[in-house]
Amino acid sequence: MKIRTRIGIFALMAVLALNAAACGGGFSLVSEARREESYTDAQTMLVIATEGNRYRKVYTDQIWHVPVKDDGTDFQTYLLGEIKGFLTQLKTMNLLAEDQNIRLTSQEKEQMKELSQDFYDSLTAEDKAYIQAEEEDVYQMYQEYHLANRLVDELTKEVNLEISDSEARVITVQEIQVSDQAQAEAVYAQAMAEGANFSSIARSVSENPEIQVSVGRSEREAAYEEPVFALAEGSISQPFSYQGKWYVVKCIDEYDEEATLERKEKLAIQRKDQAFRQIYDDFAVEHPVEIGGEIWEKVSLEEHGGSTTTDFFERYQELMEQ
Repeated sequence: MKIRTRIGIFALMAVLALNAAACGGGFSLVSEARREESYTDAQTMLVIATEGNRYRKVYTDQIWHVPVKDDGTDFQTYLLGEIKGFLTQLKTMNLLAEDQNIRLTSQEKEQMKELSQDFYDSLTAEDKAYIQAEEEDVYQMYQEYHLANRLVDELTKEVNLEISDSEARVITVQEIQVSDQAQAEAVYAQAMAEGANFSSIARSVSENPEIQVSVGRSEREAAYEEPVFALAEGSISQPFSYQGKWYVVKCIDEYDEEATLERKEKLAIQRKDQAFRQIYDDFAVEHPVEIGGEIWEKVSLEEHGGSTTTDFFERYQELMEQ
C-alpha cells in the first residue's frame, strides 16, 4: 500500500503561502543548550486528531500497523514522529519570530480568535472528548501557526518571486526511447515519412511505455533539453543520446499555459523556501528545541472515540485565501 503523507511539509504549507514575501536584516546567534518545550496534551491532540482522522478517512484503521520503513516502523509510529517534528519546527519558528521582534497585530489576533471560535464550534461532542481541548487551546495553536506564516513573510519580503515564462515553461512531447543509435536513426526515418503516425510508432517500438510527457524547463539535463525545447509544435527532433538511451521526440505543445502557471507558483515557493531556510536552519542549529510531553507515550491513533474532525489546517488556509 502506497501512503502519501503531508505532515512533513506542514511547516512549509503554513509559511509558504504565495503572497509576496521578504527578508529582514540579520540577527546575532548565541549558542544555547537544547531548550525543552512542549505544547499541552490538548494542543498536541488538535494536530494528532486532524491528521489521524484524515488518514483514517482514506485508509481506515487498517493503516496504523502497515510497515512503512525497512526497519519495520509502522505508519502510526511514523506519523506521530512527523507530527512531533512539525511541532518542533513550529515552536522553533515562534522562537525565531520572538528573536526578530515579529508579533501578531491586534487585528490578526482577532482574526485568529474568530477562526478559533468557528473551528471549536464545528467540533462534535466526540471530537471534544477525544481532544480534550478548550477554545483557548485552539486559539493558542492558531496564533502560533499564523505567526509562523508572518515570520516567513517578514524574513523573505525582499526576495524576488517573479518567475519568467521562459524559466517556468512547460512543454508536452511524445518520446520514443531506444537503446542504440542505429535503431534511433531507423525510427527517425520512419517517423519523418509522409503520413507517419508518431504516437503509433512510439507505442510499437519505444522501450518506455510512457509515451506522452510534460517537461519543465531545467527539469532534465542539457543533452535532452537543448534539442527538445528548440522544437516548434508538431516538429520532430533528430535522434539524440540522453542518460544512456537514444531518443526521438515530437513536440505536441510548445507552451502548456496552465502547467507553466502552476510551475511558476511552485518555483516561487521553492525560491521563498530557500531564502527562509538559510536563516531558519542556522537558528535551529544554534537554538535546538526538543518537544516533550507524556502524550507521545500514551496516544493511540486506533482509539479515536468516534472523533472525525479533519480540517484544523484547512480552515486556516481558507481564511488566508479570502
